[in-house]
Amino acid sequence: MFDIEFNNDGQVAMQGRLDAANAPTALQFLDQVSGDCVINMAQLDYISSAGLGVLLQTHKRLMASGAGLKLIEVNHHISDIFSY
Repeated sequence: MFDIEFNNDGQVAMQGRLDAANAPTALQFLDQVSGDCVINMAQLDYISSAGLGVLLQTHKRLMASGAGLKLIEVNHHISDIFSY
């Protein structure tokens, strides 16, 4: 299961598993975002290398336009993946 949407605070909220099967959905959603983007990962259970690729591609696209990407409420498991 994976869900991505804007929450009431205007942040992108991800829920479930961001893996190879769900990466195209996430990328299609994030490609519509312009300007600074905050992604709330409080409900994200898992991220694969494909999911990391989506975040990196989005980050690069936003940086090219002078904007940025910020990840918040990242759980310990996913934070460890970023550390590796």
